[in-house]
Formats: sequence, structure tokens, C-alpha cells
Amino acid sequence: MSSSNVTVTTWYLEQTSPDDLRPAVPPAGDVRIVRAEVPSPEFSRFLYASVGGDIKWVDRLGWTYAQWQEQLARPGAETWVAYDRGTPAGFVELDAHDDGVVEIAYFGLIPAFRGRRIGGHLLSYGIARAWDLAERLPERMPTKRVWVHTCSRDGEHAMANYERRGLRLFRTETGEEPEVAAPGPWPGAFPSA
Repeated sequence: MSSSNVTVTTWYLEQTSPDDLRPAVPPAGDVRIVRAEVPSPEFSRFLYASVGGDIKWVDRLGWTYAQWQEQLARPGAETWVAYDRGTPAGFVELDAHDDGVVEIAYFGLIPAFRGRRIGGHLLSYGIARAWDLAERLPERMPTKRVWVHTCSRDGEHAMANYERRGLRLFRTETGEEPEVAAPGPWPGAFPSA
């Protein structure tokens, strides 16, 4: 069986000042955002697979426990989790670099929680935490830039959400990538067509 390629456009967006952030209105109801302070490969893999399963996040699916542990234990790596009435709804993962730059490495919602105004609130919160990261890590230089990339495989509202939060486009790339099946959080998670 031969694999086919698909054209994927990747957009890179940034903020260069905390004043660039345009926060979303918090959603109604009991939505809380909490930092996952204890590195947990099991929990992080659950979030990654549950949020990215239908939008073809596959780069970390083959990671070992040790690889997850190493990523989560890095200084400046933070995972912030949105909970809707106590149930995990999505996450934002920050990855700080030594030069005062913080990448939003991953961001998204579990499909059942999309379209309920949680995403804009979670992204706003994550960006704010990227800007104040040095307050939690005194040995780190203050954040001078926050950036993220999204692509045409991501959720249909991702780009608009980033732009509404004040992130500005600074680069666009288009290339061919192997077509992959949406893995879902577990085999058979998506109803067949």
C-alpha cells in the first residue's frame, strides 16, 4: 500500500509585548484553569491524544515514558489545563527557551468542549502565563516574545482564535507531508462514516 502526501500550510504567529494580548471573555459556568505542576507522562499523553486525535497530532504518539518525562521536567515547560466542572477540557503547553522566548508548543480542546468559548479563554490565559513565566522562574530572563505555529490540519477556528488574541502572522510555509489517519484518543473513537 503506498502512502500519499497532502499539502499543508503552516502559519507562525507572535506577540512581542504583553500589551499585545487581547483576552477573551471568560466562558459561563464553572471553568477553571490549573497548572499541572507534577510532571505526569500519563496525564500529558492523555491530553495530547484526546485533543489532537481528530486533527492528526501524531508526532508524540510514539514517545516513550522517558521522553515524556524529559519534556515535562524541562525548566520552563508548563502545562495549563482547562477544567469544565472538574472534567479536563483542554490544555496549553508552554516551552520556554533560554533567550526570553516562550513557545506555545501545544494548545487545544477535547472535541466535546469545542465551540463553548473555552478555547479563547484558555488561550488568553496561556499567553498571559507565557508573559509572566519569569515570575515563577526567577532564574529566567523576562519573556520578550511569545510565538505559536498552527497549520491547515488544525481545527478550523485555530487561526482566527490566535489572531483575536493579538498574535500576528510573521511567516507562512507550505509543504508536502505524508497523509495520516486521525488516530483518535483510542482505536475506534470516531464513528464510521
